[in-house]
Amino acid sequence: MTLLRMDNVAIVVEDLEAAIAFFTELGMELEGRAEIEGLYADRTVGLDGVRSAIAMMRTPDGHSKLELTKYHAPAAIGAGRPGPPPNTLGLHRVMFAVDDIDDTIARLRPHGAELLGGVAQYGDSYRLCNLRGPAGIIVALAERIG
Repeated sequence: MTLLRMDNVAIVVEDLEAAIAFFTELGMELEGRAEIEGLYADRTVGLDGVRSAIAMMRTPDGHSKLELTKYHAPAAIGAGRPGPPPNTLGLHRVMFAVDDIDDTIARLRPHGAELLGGVAQYGDSYRLCNLRGPAGIIVALAERIG
């Protein structure tokens, strides 16, 4: 048995349309949308009475995907305090390579992005930053330099 690939990362969001707009502005493409419910959904996620809407977002190269999920039933629950710090156990962040970090930050701010700290330079290789995106997740950006 061999692992073939990582298919996607799922993010539960409260506002699906806002999350789609955020990741579209980042440069991802909406691959498709679906309403998910039924016994297979209940069994897959381990909840009863699942009814959700999903949007599959893909990177321009087609190799990476985010599944944005809005639960209608059962209702989504908070993971603790809003905007957990970067050292919280669990999924830490999702990182994207961009060609212009300053332009990307400027385009994402109207979609609610908050810069955590600032833009830092790692040697002569990268400019990096973390920002808070939809549902409080941390989105990291990396711009190759040099």
